[in-house]
Amino acid sequence: MADNNQKRSRNNRPEPEPKEFDERVVHIDRVASVAEGGRRFHFRALVAVGDHKGRVGIGVAKGVDVTSAVNKAVGIAKKSFIKVNLYKDTIPHDSQASSGGSNILIKPASPGTGLIAGGVSRTILEVAGIRNALSKSLGSNNKINSARATISALDSLIPSKDWVTRLNKAPAAARPVTKKVEPSTVKSKTPTTKKTGAKK
Repeated sequence: MADNNQKRSRNNRPEPEPKEFDERVVHIDRVASVAEGGRRFHFRALVAVGDHKGRVGIGVAKGVDVTSAVNKAVGIAKKSFIKVNLYKDTIPHDSQASSGGSNILIKPASPGTGLIAGGVSRTILEVAGIRNALSKSLGSNNKINSARATISALDSLIPSKDWVTRLNKAPAAARPVTKKVEPSTVKSKTPTTKKTGAKK
């Protein structure tokens, strides 16, 4: 009977609701501040939050313990969401941005390539819903600056419908204007030569 009661209690448990956002802790640092009584240690958390549908944000916060720092960072990340213009599980064009000493370059990739990225950029691209892309860090590997540079690169993407294409032809204002002149109106000018007589 005891086994049956345990099975019933397990079956009657409510299933956990799926989370709307994917919250990932990217990095945690232990920082210290000097006060009158000595050093006070805190924790600094870097968190990336996204919904895998183009919305993503990052947050940095400090707390007395790891849990409070992460909770604060998640709240900051949700308030700083950006909308990424996706194009078939990738990005529409190349994008590059820098923050501090970090410089992040992101390129689109064909289906089946996957995410070829590392560190902070990979986590942010995953929670944003980008499945095929290439990323390269061209500067400092500072995690907070790299995260901010990645967000700036994603925020600067322009959808394909807003692209402005230029034709190879020169604009009308830049073309040389040539006027056609009728042959009847052309006056022929013959060069005049002066005859100089020799002095005797």
